[in-house]
Amino acid sequence: MKIRYAIVDDNSFLIHATKEKLSFFDDFDLRFTAIHGKDVLEKLEKHSHIDLILMDIEMPVMNGVEATALVKSRYPHIKIIILTVFDNDDHIFNAIQAGADGYLLKEVDPESLKNGILETLDGGAAMTPSIAMKTLRLLRNPKSIEYKDDKEYDLSTRETEVLEQLAQGLSYTKIADNLILSPSTVRKHIENIYKKLQVHSKMEAVEKARNNNLI
Repeated sequence: MKIRYAIVDDNSFLIHATKEKLSFFDDFDLRFTAIHGKDVLEKLEKHSHIDLILMDIEMPVMNGVEATALVKSRYPHIKIIILTVFDNDDHIFNAIQAGADGYLLKEVDPESLKNGILETLDGGAAMTPSIAMKTLRLLRNPKSIEYKDDKEYDLSTRETEVLEQLAQGLSYTKIADNLILSPSTVRKHIENIYKKLQVHSKMEAVEKARNNNLI
């Protein structure tokens, strides 16, 4: 029997990329896509007979964490795997607290995505290795979430890598090639870097990062 799934993401390019990854396998049946949490809840009223949702985190109207909590309370039979470019501790912790069954980064290759889905549907919890390590750390030291040290900036490892490449004056496309990411994912990381550093340009970001010993 085919696995009936939905994708929730506000970026149509990334929806297409995820669809494409799963199109390599015959056992997946995409039932619908949604562009934010409220959208998926409305669509589930008519199409609740699905097995799995691949859920982004940062979306307008209603984010993936809020949507996960609501979907889980109304449709506990549906498995939810967070599929996102963000690997910072708050997102991981909040998503797991909301009831997410797995957490994968969007750079995941087709085979690993398929295996992660099958593992999750089988009662496991799919996780990108770097996320699994962070989750273990959070479990060992849950206070680190509630009482973070007052670090002004909380860049993820991937964001720091992108920033280092930016500092070398490389283009988005070249950074994408070097880090084996899509240009769209690089753009999303850079947006996130700008937000965290509270800057509006590459030059400002690099300068601030250097001044604060982030790179």
